[in-house]
Amino acid sequence: MIEVDKSTFETEVLQAKQPVVVDFWGPSCGPCLKLMPDVEALAEEYGEKVKIVKLNSAENRRVCINYRVMGLPAFLVFKNGEEVKRISGGDLTKDNIEDLIKENI
Repeated sequence: MIEVDKSTFETEVLQAKQPVVVDFWGPSCGPCLKLMPDVEALAEEYGEKVKIVKLNSAENRRVCINYRVMGLPAFLVFKNGEEVKRISGGDLTKDNIEDLIKENI
């Protein structure tokens, strides 16, 4: 699972050939940190079909503003450079994220 930032977001996410799930997380977000091992496991499991990347919101505020990410954790799905779906909230589970992936591969 790779980490993207404002300088690599366009190449890694918007220009990707396959669907991309972006994990918007923050270092002081408890639910984000709790989900991180699950997200990394999902990236391993579904890596052939969908690209899963993470973006540190504290270091990339402009990207968060551009995509109207107002709460964490947030998972946005991009296909062909466009956002097609998102889920967010502190009560997200691994199953929610896996359902999102399965809907978009």
